[in-house]
Amino acid sequence: MSFKEKINKEKLPAHIAIIMDGNGRWAKGIGKLRIFGHQNGVSAVREAMEGCVEIGVKHLTLYAFSSENWNRPKLEVKALMELLVNTLAKETKTFMDNGIRLNAIGSIKDLPKNCQAKLTDTIEITKNNDACVLTLALSYGARAELVEATKAITQKVLNGELQLADIDEKTISANLFTADMPDPDLMIRTSGEQRISNYLLYQMAYTEFVFLEKMWPEFTREDLYEVIYNYQHRERRFGKTSEQL
Repeated sequence: MSFKEKINKEKLPAHIAIIMDGNGRWAKGIGKLRIFGHQNGVSAVREAMEGCVEIGVKHLTLYAFSSENWNRPKLEVKALMELLVNTLAKETKTFMDNGIRLNAIGSIKDLPKNCQAKLTDTIEITKNNDACVLTLALSYGARAELVEATKAITQKVLNGELQLADIDEKTISANLFTADMPDPDLMIRTSGEQRISNYLLYQMAYTEFVFLEKMWPEFTREDLYEVIYNYQHRERRFGKTSEQL
């Protein structure tokens, strides 16, 4: 029996976040340039997207380009931006065929103009799809996100729209990039690294983490199903005891 058949559809994670790590190392391991790994990672993105749609996961967020990634060699950054535009163009049919709505979070204004334009176009084309929301974290950093949320909340207080005493966790959540989606139930990182790299820091307070040894280009939907199956056998207590659940 496959892991897909073992999954309890009543206990699916509402939101899965993924750190797609290991593209460059995978490529170097087979004697190729790093960008070859990123290009091959697109097939793993398709596996994750279609796998989520197949079993009914409603939100998938991919860490596609961090704010720190701008520090990589200029040629690699340029190639990654070109890959983003080309991939969005090629995958629009996949989005439409699978009912996937595209979303993006991060400092989108920092992306090249052609990337911004293609993102906007694809988001518009897919806006009525409702099987799954695919969110790309682009030029994203969680600390910067929290700074922007703090500024937005402070401005509301200064404008008299919000009282200081009324600020709570919901206020912060409502001012994050992810305000319209549930917090991740499950976070997957490939490549064997065990850290979250400035990714959704506030949102992942009670997220279940899974770290896989395989590199991102090797990731398949069967890996996704296995992780979800194992996730369903974890006890999520949220501060309570086992007896209270």
